[in-house]
Amino acid sequence: MENQRLPSPPSAPSSRARRVRSGTSVGQPDRLPPDSLAFSLLLAARVLAAVRGGQSLAQALAPLAGEAAPARAAAQDAAYATLRRYGCGEFLLRRLLARSLPHAEAEALLLAALYRLQSRPETAYVVVDQAVAAAGDIAAGAFKGLVNGVLRNYLRQREALERAMLDDDEARNQHPAWWLKRLRRGYPDSWQQIVALGNRPPPMTLRVNQRRIGVADYAARLQAAGLVARPVGAASLLLARAVAVDALPGFADGLVSIQDAGAQRAAELLAPRAGQRVLDACAAPGGKTCHLLERAEVELLALDIEEGRVRKIRDNLRRLRLSATVVLADCRRTADWWDGRAFDAILADVPCSSSGVVRRHPDIKYLRRESDIRRFVHLQREIIDALWPLLKAGGRMLYATCSVFDDENAAQIDAFLFRQPAARRLLEERLLPEEEHDGFYYALLEKAA
Repeated sequence: MENQRLPSPPSAPSSRARRVRSGTSVGQPDRLPPDSLAFSLLLAARVLAAVRGGQSLAQALAPLAGEAAPARAAAQDAAYATLRRYGCGEFLLRRLLARSLPHAEAEALLLAALYRLQSRPETAYVVVDQAVAAAGDIAAGAFKGLVNGVLRNYLRQREALERAMLDDDEARNQHPAWWLKRLRRGYPDSWQQIVALGNRPPPMTLRVNQRRIGVADYAARLQAAGLVARPVGAASLLLARAVAVDALPGFADGLVSIQDAGAQRAAELLAPRAGQRVLDACAAPGGKTCHLLERAEVELLALDIEEGRVRKIRDNLRRLRLSATVVLADCRRTADWWDGRAFDAILADVPCSSSGVVRRHPDIKYLRRESDIRRFVHLQREIIDALWPLLKAGGRMLYATCSVFDDENAAQIDAFLFRQPAARRLLEERLLPEEEHDGFYYALLEKAA
């Protein structure tokens, strides 16, 4: 699973999210020109307000599906960039507003506009003008004067405000305080690099379907299409710049998939052999499922607990022309889905904080609380304890997370090995976020014969 995993009680919104929950309405603006900056700012504001009110970014972006591609892309880029700058816009608003606004979209519009002013100061006049125009579609224009005043106030005080921001830990590092505390404790020598990478856009990495085409041949197709890429793994190509899926040669025909190089390590480490029976216990959206099938002819069972995510697994299998049994089920409730035949290999890509992929999912900064870590640790323990009896003697289970927090990683496996004397750790691989990949943890376990 690349991001959200088995559903569990949703995280309560942060204090910042709670104070802007009222007034959120992710509808579509109907008066602004669809190719205007005002239109994209308003769409972005509605996405931001929804996320700050507790929705995931995927949920908040869904209403934009009917918009024209350019407007949708512009709004999405603004929303992602603003969310990555956790704490920055909020810091500025605390100094520019006497009190928080009673309308979520109006405050979110200010956040999106402030990001734009910070990142493109040469367009200040246009940004202010278009933000005020966007405010005209919020609460019957009641906040137009306020938006204009706040943004012009920021421009007058910009240098002083930017200097003051350096003294605010959350705004300077663009992560929640509890998150920074954990990183400093766990990685005293590298936490700053982890934070810096978490604030940047992620790399776009491709996984070549080697059942259909070789890596060198696909690289040649990219080059012919004017796309620059370099190999970063056995089946991986890292694009020099991100592009739309439609620009990838043969994507619709299943020649290639988008998957982080770190995530591709799962299939490489589990390394099932032809003819083996394999379980992918938390499989959605299906990237690792498909990679396992691309590497070997195996009998694979893929599970997920959410119907919509199960559909994504099936869609990926269909596009890549691969075959697996896909079941809607909670992997912990083995009596509901297991037929009694043991597995040669199990992939337990468990629910986690997703702290290693935050640059790809910046809404996590707003939605996670520190108390969620304990809840994830409990759920992870339940999953691996339920799956272990289903593994053959001599079989292997790969435990995987996209977290950088030790509670979910090495500490979890140490506790499991204490509970299961028949388990042996074959290898452990911790990938911290780097330019070429996100953050992941893997532990390959073997059951005594």
